[in-house]
Amino acid sequence: MGQPAEKQRRATYADLEAVPPHKVAELVRGTLHVFPRPAPRHANAEGALLGELFGPFHRGRGGPGGWWILPEPELHFPDPEVPGEEEALVPDLAGWRRERMPELPETAYFALAPDWICEVLSPSTAAFDRNEKMPVYAREGARYAWLVDPIARTLETHVLGADRRWGPPVVHRDAARVRVEPFDAIELDLSVLWAK
Repeated sequence: MGQPAEKQRRATYADLEAVPPHKVAELVRGTLHVFPRPAPRHANAEGALLGELFGPFHRGRGGPGGWWILPEPELHFPDPEVPGEEEALVPDLAGWRRERMPELPETAYFALAPDWICEVLSPSTAAFDRNEKMPVYAREGARYAWLVDPIARTLETHVLGADRRWGPPVVHRDAARVRVEPFDAIELDLSVLWAK
């Protein structure tokens, strides 16, 4: 007769801290997810998008300012399944309106949900980004989510509804020039996101 399956232990933040620094680790609903550092196309798209948004929105040069735009911030949210435990997510890019977060926190993480998140999809992370992280961002009230796919050359944008569910995605492709909330004060040339 077989033995009962062993119940898997819930991962904790201590498990996340033990992950080697050359890996990306996130903790969602007690499960530790560990990924390799981003591949070149992923890193290029992330850096290019940060470059396009940082001046006009973070610094106020050529745009309205009023934002903190940061790469790979660690976000901490309460785990809804276990009181006292937390989830830790690391979006590729995130932005907070300065009216909501006038100063950066002193902690090594952010407890306040961003107003905008961006995940750059890769074959190893796309399902996790869509199926695990996007629901957490919606639950925590991030108003805008962008999914950038450097292989398919798409920018998929989502806006959070009053019911805390993502509305239907809008997909922009290839070398489109777009104005997309919350950064519609500038025109974004998508061709700068794709490696040449």
